[in-house]
Amino acid sequence: MLRKFTFSLFVLLMATVSLHAEKKYGLYPVAFYNLENIFDTIHDEGKNDYEFLPNGSYHWDKNKYENKVKNMARVLLDLGTDKVPSGAAIIGVSEVENARVMSDLVNQPGMKARGMKFIHIEGPDKRGVDCALIYNPSIFKPTKWFLQPYVYENGDTTRATRGYLTVQGSIDGDPLTVIVCHWPSRGATSYFREIAGKQVRQLTDSISKADPQQRIIVMGDMNDDPDNSSMSKQLGARRKMKDVDEGDFFNPWWELLRGKGQGTLTYQGGWNLFDQIVFSRNLLDVKERKDYRHLTLYAWHIFRRDYLIQQEGRYKGSPKRTTSSGVWVNGFSDHLPTVSYLIKEMQ
Repeated sequence: MLRKFTFSLFVLLMATVSLHAEKKYGLYPVAFYNLENIFDTIHDEGKNDYEFLPNGSYHWDKNKYENKVKNMARVLLDLGTDKVPSGAAIIGVSEVENARVMSDLVNQPGMKARGMKFIHIEGPDKRGVDCALIYNPSIFKPTKWFLQPYVYENGDTTRATRGYLTVQGSIDGDPLTVIVCHWPSRGATSYFREIAGKQVRQLTDSISKADPQQRIIVMGDMNDDPDNSSMSKQLGARRKMKDVDEGDFFNPWWELLRGKGQGTLTYQGGWNLFDQIVFSRNLLDVKERKDYRHLTLYAWHIFRRDYLIQQEGRYKGSPKRTTSSGVWVNGFSDHLPTVSYLIKEMQ
């Protein structure tokens, strides 16, 4: 639920919220967006990217690719601007092909003007899609990053898939770990996403044990809804803030989906909410003291704009995709982004 508040905004690279006359607070948007197959037109050795070549099924060419990058940059630049004119501090993304694509994306004029940077590690996914993290280096200061692999419990190495991009750094002096995920698709049974949930929980437990001060955000396209076992049981992401124990996470998107019927993608006329951002207990105002001396979750919403929604035809009301029924429509993605806001008192 979005909390209502009155705030004044100044300073180009962050928002300053006036909650009390004598105090100022920094407000930092953190977002996630599945970019839906942002591929260049060049074949990557060992990857099944043939659909996105000029002679492939999508007839993917320079014009289509450049429009896709431009469209994605438009959305990324808008994220977080509901409250912070300078936009997001951190954006996790999925379904990006490689570092070339990410470089083209952050070099779009608006992104370049903000000085946005990215972290990407080439993964083993057979189709060639990875996760990446885009960040504003004036706000988020990364210090360490690695790709934790997804490991099949039966030792299978023939179907290698996306790992968990783990980036550690800080915002305004507070340590922050962001884990960007893209869990196995619904073409696989829920068992394989439950493995992902269990492995990410093992990863976050290990990080917390090594440094209890680490604040942890897990985000991504989970290919599951908030109340599915991978999220609710294996990862331990709870619907209500009061139910979050040490090691668990708060999942605000659960209430949006089941309580309000809101989602980020459609299937057979109904909404799912696969695109989630969940928060460790030390990022929560559990006792509602409004004591924001450290980074604290403040608000959240699904980012929805008319330009992201199909306005007519068979898929009216659904996210406007790049290609619809095999026809290039110069759209965006089959997913909507999610945005959350962290707050901290300025010293």
